[in-house]
Amino acid sequence: MLARLRPSFRQLLLLAFLLLAGLLGAASLSALLTLESLVKQSRGGAAHAVQLSADAQLLAERSVTMERAARQFLVLDDPNIRQRYDEALRDSLAALQRLETGLADQEVANRWRQQQARIAEHLAKPTKPTRRHEALLSTEFKALAQLNSQLASAVRNDLEHRNADLLSGLEEGRLQLSGQLLAALLLAILLALTFGLWLARPLRQLEGAILSLGENQLERAIDIRGPADLRRLGQRLDWLRLRLAELDADKTRFLRHISHELKTPLAALREGVALLEDEIAGPLTEQQREVSGILAQNVVALQQQIEDLLRFHAAAFEARQLNLAPCDLRALLEKVVDTQRLQWQARQLKPEIDGPTLRARVDADKLAIALGNLLSNAIRFSPQGGSIRLALRRNGKHIQIDISDQGPGIAEQDRPRIFEPFYQGQHQPPAARHGSGIGLSIVQEYLQAHGGQVLLLPHEPGTCFRIELPDEN
Repeated sequence: MLARLRPSFRQLLLLAFLLLAGLLGAASLSALLTLESLVKQSRGGAAHAVQLSADAQLLAERSVTMERAARQFLVLDDPNIRQRYDEALRDSLAALQRLETGLADQEVANRWRQQQARIAEHLAKPTKPTRRHEALLSTEFKALAQLNSQLASAVRNDLEHRNADLLSGLEEGRLQLSGQLLAALLLAILLALTFGLWLARPLRQLEGAILSLGENQLERAIDIRGPADLRRLGQRLDWLRLRLAELDADKTRFLRHISHELKTPLAALREGVALLEDEIAGPLTEQQREVSGILAQNVVALQQQIEDLLRFHAAAFEARQLNLAPCDLRALLEKVVDTQRLQWQARQLKPEIDGPTLRARVDADKLAIALGNLLSNAIRFSPQGGSIRLALRRNGKHIQIDISDQGPGIAEQDRPRIFEPFYQGQHQPPAARHGSGIGLSIVQEYLQAHGGQVLLLPHEPGTCFRIELPDEN
C-alpha cells in the first residue's frame, strides 16, 4: 500500500514546479494588489487635492463678488444687487461646507461664518450709509479676505500632509513589497535546493550503481532510496547486478572446467609425443620424426594459449581489487628496470630513467606488472645496443610515465587494435618467440582500475607508450 502511495520522480518534479509557480504567483498577486491599492490611494488623493483647491479658489472669488455687491447695495439699495450678493453667499457657504468636510481643522471655517454674520448685520441696517459705515464694512471684508487666505493656507497644509502620508504609504508599500518579494525569492531558493538535493540523491545513487556495474564491482547490493520509479529502476539494476555476477561466476567455472578438462588430454598428448620421440615404441623414420616434432610444437603452443587465457582472466579479476597506498613512482621504475636486468643486458640495451621523485596512491604490485609488460615489449622490439627511455613527470592533474624504444614501431593498421586481448601486430622481432598478445590488455585493465589510462603516442623511430595516473596531491 505504501509503495502505491509513493510518488514518482516525475510527480515530485511536477509538484516542485507547481510549488515554485504557486509561490511566485502568490508573491506577484500580492505585489499587484499592493500596487493597485497605492494607485487607488494616489488617485483619490489627487482628486481630493483638486477639489479642495477648487473650493478654496471659488470661496476667494465669491468673497470678492460679495464685497463688490455689498458696496453697490449700500449705495444703490437695489434688490437685484442684494440678490447677486445672496447668490455669491450661497456659493461661498457651499464651498465652505465642502472645505469643512475635507479639512481636519474647522476653526477657520467657523470664524468665516461668524465674520460673514457680522457683514450681514451691517447690510441689514436700514440707516443711510455713511463713510464710517462703509469703512466698517470694508474692514469686515478685509478680515474675511484674511480668513480666505487662512483657509487657502490650511488647504495647502492639508494637501502637504496628505502628500506626506501618501509618500509614507508608498515607501511603506515599497518596503512591504520588497520584503514579500525577498521572502518569496528566499523561500523559492530554499524549495529549489530542498527538492534539488532530495531528487539528486537517488540520481547520484543510480550513477554510483551504474559505475559499480561498469567497473564490475558486483558484491554490493543496489538499494535506491527515493521516488517509486527510481526505486524500481534500482531494483532492475540490482537484478542486472545479480545476473552479471551469475554470468561472471559461470564464466569462471567454465574456464576452470575447460582448463582442467584440457590439461589432462594435453598431458597425455605430451607424454605420447615424448614416448614417440624417445623411440620407446620402435625407431622412427625421418618423416615420422618430423610429424612427431610438429605434434610436440603444437601441443606446447596449445598449452601456452590455455595458460595465457587463464592468466588474462586472472588479471582482469585482480584489477577490480586494488590495494592503494602511497608509492614512490621513481623508485618503482628503478625496481622494474632492475628486475629485468638480465633481459636488457643480454641485448646490450641502455635503459634511462628521467624525472623527479613523485608519489601517488597506487597498487604498487599491479602497477609494477603494467610497467614490466611495457618494458618487456620495449626490450623485445629494441635493436641490439639500442636505448630505452623511461620519463616521469607531473602534468596538471595527472602523472605521466612515458616508455619509448627505438624498435620498428607499430604498423598503422595495428594501432586501433593494439590493446585487444590476444591481438598480435605485424611487426614482430626476428628469431624471437611470438608473444601471447595479452600484455597490453593487462596493462590497460590495471590502468583503468586506477582511474588512469595507457596511450600509444606517435614516435619516430620506435614506439612510445604513455601511462597517465590521477594526481591526488
